[in-house]
This record gives sequence, structure tokens and C-alpha cells, in this order.
Amino acid sequence: MTTTLAPPVHMRKAAVWALGMLAISTGALESVVAPTLPLLQRELDISPSAGALLNIVLAITGALVTPLAGKLGDRYGGKRVLIRLMAVVSAGGLVSALAPNLPVLLLGQVLQGAMIGALPLSFIVVRKHLPAGESKVAIGLVSGMFVGGSMVGLLSAGPVAEALSRHWMFALPTFAIIGFTLLVNRLMPTDPPGRSDDARIDWPGMLLLSGVLVTLMLVFAMAPEAGSHPLVLGALIVVLAAFVTGWVAVERRAAAPMIDLRMLARPVIWKSCVLTFVICLGTAMGVFLVPQLLDVSGDGYGFGARATEIGFILLPGAVVATLAGPAGGLGERRFGPRAVVTAAVVIMATALLALSVAHTEVWHIVVGKALIALANGLCVTAMVTSIASSVDEGDTGIATSLILVTRVLGSAVGGMLGGVLLTSGTPSGSDVPAESAFVTGFLIAGVVAALSLLVARTMSKGAKQ
Repeated sequence: MTTTLAPPVHMRKAAVWALGMLAISTGALESVVAPTLPLLQRELDISPSAGALLNIVLAITGALVTPLAGKLGDRYGGKRVLIRLMAVVSAGGLVSALAPNLPVLLLGQVLQGAMIGALPLSFIVVRKHLPAGESKVAIGLVSGMFVGGSMVGLLSAGPVAEALSRHWMFALPTFAIIGFTLLVNRLMPTDPPGRSDDARIDWPGMLLLSGVLVTLMLVFAMAPEAGSHPLVLGALIVVLAAFVTGWVAVERRAAAPMIDLRMLARPVIWKSCVLTFVICLGTAMGVFLVPQLLDVSGDGYGFGARATEIGFILLPGAVVATLAGPAGGLGERRFGPRAVVTAAVVIMATALLALSVAHTEVWHIVVGKALIALANGLCVTAMVTSIASSVDEGDTGIATSLILVTRVLGSAVGGMLGGVLLTSGTPSGSDVPAESAFVTGFLIAGVVAALSLLVARTMSKGAKQ
């Protein structure tokens, strides 16, 4: 039964700016791991395959929390859920700051992953409190400030970790998040809850998907030690198969599934998922391998760069990633998804294959990482836009959630595969991976990207399928 509610109170500019400052803080916290990952591996005494977990657990939590946050926001009100999600993020930042070892740091990253669900939730709140024209400006402001925060984190993490400690690079943005969350809570008007009958939550599906993703990470983490622990690896593979089977069965029978697997039968959906998986696998491989290559000082390769220097070298890629998203949307509308995705796949394959051959100069790394970021932004934006316009309006949320999960799976497999290759490619008694491990990683991702052209060329130009 629907209750008639009063129109929401108009949001003041101060509240919008408070949301923007909160976005800067969360963006900074999200990006501190990438440039300091080699440093974290040394200080925590962990292998590259274990360190790869730090690159992906936040994204996995975000993939699970994002659809849940929207439904909870509809049921209880956007502001209420947003503030509670940021409380979880703050707790995660503090846990990461105080973490003495890898398991505790992973817990902190899991809690921080709630920030990915909080950002789109803030857009929903803005739309409720502002007219259409003003809400677009506000959403653009908050989005831009989140990206700006990511660049702040990328540049500041290294200097803070080296001048103070790794603990402070998590603590400083977390303190900012706590302060701006309190400010948002004070300035933002409360929005009324929506219809609760449309906010059913597929708890069994979400829990089983969590089991799938966590077990998949453990399988990759154990892969380098398969020879010494074959029974453990075999047991994990059996558990993974059981989780996948159970999740598929639950989603096919659920009245309101988290992911509607029946939609995968549509060509526009499965082709988009395949291409998104490949692009995200290549991106994750680059995100993981490039900082490791910059940090290492091997026999005739590597750069021995400090965390601060790594942050500056990665910055051009972050700038390109910021521009690639809007460019992908414009390109999809102008030329169609097939042209944009084909270009993105060619760029990705070229960059990865080139890095497998040429990675001895800093400019090789800068250009390669920038091209990978460009390809990722173009492809993912074009895929989401294409999906939104190629399915019925009522199926948009379901279809885009499939893309979201596919992105997480591609990122998880790419990051963990990179970690496995470096761990297995490190000679006994040494802590420096062989150059061939980096070459193999870039080569595998590049070949997979090139093969995905077989799928890209069969895409339609935008008509419904």
C-alpha cells in the first residue's frame, strides 16, 4: 500500500558541496593501495599473489553492496542508508590503518568496499532533492570530485607512507570521511522512504555469490602452492563448484533475483559480458603488474622506484581514465557500441602486447598504462550505455547488474592471475620475480584481448536483440 508523502525538502548548495568533499575523501581512500602495493608486500611480508587480494576485495564488496544499497535506500530512505554505509567505510578505514597483518588489512578493505555502493546512492538522494537541471550539475560535481579524490590518493599515498607510515595513508582520508559524513548528516535534508514492496532483497543469492567470489580468490591464492597442498586446492575447487551450482539454482528460482541469469541467453547481454570480462581482466593485470615492475630492481629490468615515484608515474593513466568514460559515452552515441568496443579491444591488446616486449623505459610504462586505462573507460562505458538502450526499460537494472558482476569477476581473475604468475615466477631463495613472469602476464592478457575481437565484430550497432 502506497502512502502519499510530502515533496522532499530542497537541498542547499552547502549540502551538495559537503557531498562533494565526502566524495573526494572516499576517492582518496579507495586509491591509496595501488601505488603502495609493493611497499605493503614488503612490510607485511606477503607474496605477490597474496598482495593481489588487496587490489580486488574492495571491488568485490562494492559489487555486492551496490544493488543492495539501492533497495535499502528505497525502503528506508537514501540519506539514512548513505550515512550508515559511510559509517561502515569509516570503520574499514580505521581497521586498515591499525592493521598489523594481511588478514586484518583485508577485513578493512572489505568494509571500505561499501563506498562503491554509497556513491550512486548519493546520486539518488541528489535527484530527490533537486530539480532535473540542478541535479545533473550536482551529480557531475560529485562524480568529478570522486575522481579528483582518487588522484589525490594516488599522489599522496606514497609520500605519506614514506614520511609517516603505511598506517597514516589510510588514517588521514578516513578522518576526513568521518568529518564530512557528520557534515552531510547535518546539512542534507532527510528524504522519505519509497515503496517497500518493490525492494525485495535476494539474500540467499547475495550470500552464495559472496561465497563464489571469496572461494575464487582463495583458489587463485593457493594456486602457486598447489604442489605442496594439492588436497587443499582440490577441496577449494569442489567448494567453488558447489557455490556456483547453488547460486545458479537459487537465482533461477528466486522471485526477485539479484542477477537474472535467464537474460544471459540474449546475445546483446552475453556478448557484452564476455567483452567486459576480457577488458577488465586486462585492466586488472596492468593495474597489478605495472606497480610491481616499477618497484622491482631485477637483472637488467625494473626501475627500483619508491612509492612516491610510482604514484607520479601512474598519474597520467588516472587522468586518461577520467576522460575515457565521457569519451566512451559520446563515441557510443556517435558511432555505435561495436565501433567503440572494437577500438577499445584493439587498444587494450596493443598496449598489453607492447608491454610484453617493451618495458625497459619509464615512458613505455606510462604510455602502456594510459592506453590500458583508455581502453577500459571506452569499453565499459560503451557496454553500459549499449545495454541500457538495447533492453526493455524494466530490464535495465537487471542487465547492468550482470555487467557489474562481470567487471568484478574479470578484475578478480586478472589481478589474481598476475599475482600467481609473479609468485610462481620468483626463484627459490629470492624475492625478485623473473622478468619472464611479467612478460607472460602481459602476453596472456594481450592474446585474450585480441581473441575477443571475434566477439566484438559480431555485435550489433545498437538495435535490440
